[in-house]
Amino acid sequence: MRLLKYIIVGAAVGYGINYITKKGENGRSILDDLTDKAPDWFDQAKRFTEETIGNIGRSVKG
Repeated sequence: MRLLKYIIVGAAVGYGINYITKKGENGRSILDDLTDKAPDWFDQAKRFTEETIGNIGRSVKG
């Protein structure tokens, strides 16, 4: 039973990796898009964190 479970999980992981690395019509994969957008998401998260900390600081002070 364990062997069957590992075979199924391995096949699912293999299919997932194949899916996110397969090139689309535009010659780019999902992974390419994610890696290109990650720095922007990081900057947005950083700005959100700074704003939230500022709001918390103002509410604690006053």
